[in-house]
Amino acid sequence: MKRLLNPLATTGVTMLGSMALVAILNSCTSSSGNDGGMMQMPPPTLPVLTVANVATTTHREYAATLEGKVNVEIRPQVAGYLETIFIDEGQYVKAGQPLFRINDRPYREQVANTTASLKAAQANESKAQLEVDRLTPLVKNNVISEIQLQTAQASLESAKASVAQARAQMGNAEINAGYALIKAPVSGYIGHIPYKLGSLVGRGEDLPLTVLSDVKDIYAYFSLSEVDFLQFKEQVPGATLEEKLKNLPPVNLILADNTVYPEKGVVSTVEGQFDKTMGAITFRATFPNAAGLLRSGNTGRVSIPRNHAQALVVPQEATFELQDKVLVFVVSDSNKVASRPIRIKDQSATYYFVDEGLKPGEKIVYSGLSRLRDGAQIVPQLITLDSLLKTKPI
Repeated sequence: MKRLLNPLATTGVTMLGSMALVAILNSCTSSSGNDGGMMQMPPPTLPVLTVANVATTTHREYAATLEGKVNVEIRPQVAGYLETIFIDEGQYVKAGQPLFRINDRPYREQVANTTASLKAAQANESKAQLEVDRLTPLVKNNVISEIQLQTAQASLESAKASVAQARAQMGNAEINAGYALIKAPVSGYIGHIPYKLGSLVGRGEDLPLTVLSDVKDIYAYFSLSEVDFLQFKEQVPGATLEEKLKNLPPVNLILADNTVYPEKGVVSTVEGQFDKTMGAITFRATFPNAAGLLRSGNTGRVSIPRNHAQALVVPQEATFELQDKVLVFVVSDSNKVASRPIRIKDQSATYYFVDEGLKPGEKIVYSGLSRLRDGAQIVPQLITLDSLLKTKPI
């Protein structure tokens, strides 16, 4: 016989299974919630630095081009064939030393011709003078009329003018003949010589015979932007621009290979107006160059030092930028951080010097800024400014 199941019993079993399933789900949910509370992250441990004032010197560098104190283009004053070249490229010459000779035969002939013309004019003057001397007593004795004497005197004046004209022409011919020998106007170094022996040269040539550079002193030209120039006027003491230039400390010249030129320079002049195309104004520093190590056309960087008696030092990596502001995270006594903007008055390669926004003794987060938000709590790991300066000097 088949056993018949009680429908009520079957229904009870189903209800018990459903209740057990609900109990299991509730248990899982409760367990999941407890695990979420246990996974809460602790506050991060970050290095914290106490800012302080430091006495230091910073350097601002500006690209510079170098030129000799005197750069003279040697150009011929007369035309002719280049007959002699007395010097070589790169040679040091002294003032008055011969450099080039142009064939001067045509000019010597002009001197001879004008000399003969002068002698002829002088002879005519002597003849006219004799005529005046002869007629003067005759007029006094009423032998001849005064008109004849006046005519003779006019001829004498014309002869004198001819003499003066001939003398000027002879002097001009002598000058041209002298121009055929070209001498060094100053001492210095010879540049490139584009012409060779036998070349026809003259005043109309595009290229000079050479360029002579007096490099006993070297001028370094560098430019400041409008902002840098305004900061220069604000930060350097002095009532006038001339006084500010005098109060600037000696400057360094960093050469193209990053070595420092051994001689110090002085910023001596500044141009009278800004370059509209560049938005900058040009300064000139003078460096002694007795050893001749520098030449016109060299490049480098002028490094201007600035002394800070009390500078509030902030590492650049302890800052971040937001729009046009530079900010730091300041740590409160409760170890919570808050962002604060700072104003920078100067900087080195790795540090900012702050004049507004921070006070000595305040603590800032040194690194790990990307994980922070205002109001976040941290575990500070203190580091000292002295130890930081030893590993990363200003």
